[in-house]
Amino acid sequence: MLEFKERQWTMLADKFGDAANVALGALVFGQFLSDSGFSLLVALSGLAAWIALLFWAALLTSRGES
Repeated sequence: MLEFKERQWTMLADKFGDAANVALGALVFGQFLSDSGFSLLVALSGLAAWIALLFWAALLTSRGES
């Protein structure tokens, strides 16, 4: 099993935060750049992915501090 150091946990949590922002940008704001209409389902999926990834990042941050 992998054993991460505190710095590695912090970096991994930071990258999950970045991934959350990319998911939100692509699935919510990216719809305004396309020719197709706005899809509430896609927007809600982007919001759910953003929340889930930020929650996971928070869990990783707390694990890295312990």
